[in-house]
Amino acid sequence: MTVPTSGTRPDDARRHNRTALLRRLHVEGPCTRATLASELGLNRSTIKAVVDGLAEAGVVTEAVPAQRTGAGRPSLLVLPEAQAAVVLAVDVRVDQVAMAMVGIGGQILGRHSWNLHRTTRLPGEVITHIAESAQLLRDELGVREQGVGVSVPGVVRRADGLVHEAPNLGWREVALGSRLGAVLGSPTTVGNDGDLGALAEHVRGAARDANDLLYLSADVGVGGGVIVGGVPLRGSGGYVGEIGHMIVRPGGRACFCGEQGCWETEVGEPALCRALGLPEDTPRGVLVAELRDLEARPGRLDLLSEVGEWLVTGLVTAVNMLAPELVVLGDLFAALPTRLVDRIRDELHRRSLVSRAAGRTRIAVSPLGRDGKLVGAAELAFEPVLGAV
Repeated sequence: MTVPTSGTRPDDARRHNRTALLRRLHVEGPCTRATLASELGLNRSTIKAVVDGLAEAGVVTEAVPAQRTGAGRPSLLVLPEAQAAVVLAVDVRVDQVAMAMVGIGGQILGRHSWNLHRTTRLPGEVITHIAESAQLLRDELGVREQGVGVSVPGVVRRADGLVHEAPNLGWREVALGSRLGAVLGSPTTVGNDGDLGALAEHVRGAARDANDLLYLSADVGVGGGVIVGGVPLRGSGGYVGEIGHMIVRPGGRACFCGEQGCWETEVGEPALCRALGLPEDTPRGVLVAELRDLEARPGRLDLLSEVGEWLVTGLVTAVNMLAPELVVLGDLFAALPTRLVDRIRDELHRRSLVSRAAGRTRIAVSPLGRDGKLVGAAELAFEPVLGAV
């Protein structure tokens, strides 16, 4: 007797097509029905049914393109309605918390931020302030988020958002996901900041055309994220992103994590300040201005020679292990002088066996600025939301 195989139910197929189409509009932006049919591999009648259903629900609209080419009647563009699905993105940093309400298509509808100090970094105070700011944004915009994504500089259990340890914040065993979800009343997902920085670059930044990438960022600490085959590498339990705690200088400076000679102690924000002869607690804006100033004063570039050497040392190891086609430099690393980035690229090609074998790993500077982790937090929140719209 032959056991019947189950096919795809019509409702499942419609839901899949709807989610795929929304995902396409969310990531790539407006396009015509014909383009949607071609890119999604669906016939025109199916696309018509999906678009008509979404338009009736107020999720998309159709409009004549602002710029017309050729004669005849122009094809209508299908556009996502930003407020049809909204998420709350939160980026918890060592010195600041940034928040934004983000609509479909990545449109930032409103934002709020505030500075953190040693006395205001307690988890309870941060959670309370996030909840209060979220309500202010809701009232101001007249929207309610359908999901929440949070970026944290620490070791995060993806399943429930437990922050096992965030050394630079002084946090240990903080149930951030469940506590925030309870006070906000919305599904909340928490991720490591480096992991979410990589996600942001892959979806909306310098790595949109790369399937294998390493994202590396510098703030007070150094974090990273990896995309392999177009999919985030999250490891067992979601614990990926602490590349800054790779030891590159045994017996070196003490690190917040308890070790000595971690990569972040040699190339992070304090190391950049020391290299430029600035106090380690120099305001970020001043440090960025000093780094930018080196662009016009190449004679002072040697001030960063040691930082550059340690940056290359860590990158050689990371590239030899991960073999990314692209390395994206974010946060403070994005402010490094172009000549230094070029020098780092040349040294990486010379010293990395894998980079030479793979045709030379590319290095790019993030175009997202300090919003990178916030963008990643929004995309994290959108993952389940797009399938439920």
